[in-house]
Amino acid sequence: MALRDELAGITSVLDGPASAYLNDSTEIRGLHGRADAVVAPSSVDEVARLLAWCYENGVPLIPRGGGTGYAGGAVPLDGGVVLTLERLNRVRSFDPLLWRMFVEAGVTTGDVRRLAREQGLMFPPDPGGAEQSQIGGNIATNAGGPHAFKYGVTGKWVTGLEAVVPPGEVITVGGPTRKDAAGYDLKSLLIGSEGTLGIVTAAWLRLVPAPEAAFPVAAFYDGIGAGCSAILSILGSGLEVATIEYLDGGTLEAAGASFPVEMPRGAGFLVIAEADGSASEAARLRDETAAVLGEGALAVTAASSPDEIAALWRWRDGVTFAVTALMGAKVSEDIAVPLDRIEEAIAETLEIGRRHGLPACSWGHAGDGNLHSTFLLAPGDPEALARASRATDDLLEMAIRLGGTVSGEHGLGVIRSGWLSRQWGARAVELHAEIKQVFDPKGLLNPGKKTA
Repeated sequence: MALRDELAGITSVLDGPASAYLNDSTEIRGLHGRADAVVAPSSVDEVARLLAWCYENGVPLIPRGGGTGYAGGAVPLDGGVVLTLERLNRVRSFDPLLWRMFVEAGVTTGDVRRLAREQGLMFPPDPGGAEQSQIGGNIATNAGGPHAFKYGVTGKWVTGLEAVVPPGEVITVGGPTRKDAAGYDLKSLLIGSEGTLGIVTAAWLRLVPAPEAAFPVAAFYDGIGAGCSAILSILGSGLEVATIEYLDGGTLEAAGASFPVEMPRGAGFLVIAEADGSASEAARLRDETAAVLGEGALAVTAASSPDEIAALWRWRDGVTFAVTALMGAKVSEDIAVPLDRIEEAIAETLEIGRRHGLPACSWGHAGDGNLHSTFLLAPGDPEALARASRATDDLLEMAIRLGGTVSGEHGLGVIRSGWLSRQWGARAVELHAEIKQVFDPKGLLNPGKKTA
């Protein structure tokens, strides 16, 4: 009670059950957090005073966005104070003629994208859960999404940050300017740091004019080999498509029944590419993409009407839920590999599943070599969960062996704690730890996360 009373003198302390703030999308793995309090500041000044109090009293502070992460990055491991940024939700400025927006960390991805679109602009990053994920959390994990292939991940669209760093000071790095070579790139250190170096409270975002048209092309193949050959053909063709997504056979079995058009018999792999630009450019690029994907395909379909396009992307957004529904639960990773190794990674995901007695499948952002490798299990089955944990270890080892990374877009969090030292050399790992020490010498910001 004394801690809550102290905190109440600084900011708003949430009453009632805190369970909604103790987990993220890793809950199936049994990762349940524990916190001494959950606070919801409504200003950067409150965040600064809160961090100063925590630093003075040796209390861990765990920043939290929308809780859509898949790495346990916002889960409090052993008490402390959870800081939800949901009340820092103001758009501080929007300058559509200058293609920029200044928003607080709690503004959702969906709201940023809608506001931009109303002025004929686009904020390209499109990670899943747009109505729940928040800009601060997207920055903390450097979130990606399907359109990262052409447009890049969140960090590419951030020109400046306001952040609170230990022992409780507000700093600004970057800003509304588009270029800044004045010092070390502290902005990029904070981006992707998962709240372990500082707490992002606001960000300047860069926008671009929205494309006049965007046409997805879907091509079905009989298996992994033909599908991956098509992916490499698109890359080698020089066609600048906005997305290259893939779904393997197991994923199609789970989600294919609701595909907007009838799938061809024997379909065992799907590639979705999107062509965007002016109406004429997008139409030309769509036709050229369809021609390249058509070589070796069982069928190619190109959505053209707004309703058809919306239906296709709604279906793609729902794939993870369809896969989960097969057995009631799943464990997924977000490994990424070099593009010339993607066929091996997709095939080996299935082999790892067989080795551990688990149904397996994968889908993801093929243009980035980013796989959502997934193992299915029944909820409440501890033995299957243990096998899934061993299987994910094999996945991470495979990603490193193929020259890739243990995380393409969700970060290390706690789920992949300790794996960076297997991916990097010893001196790089030392520098990683030294950076943490410089920013957070007491180790109180999101402890146990982003560890090598």
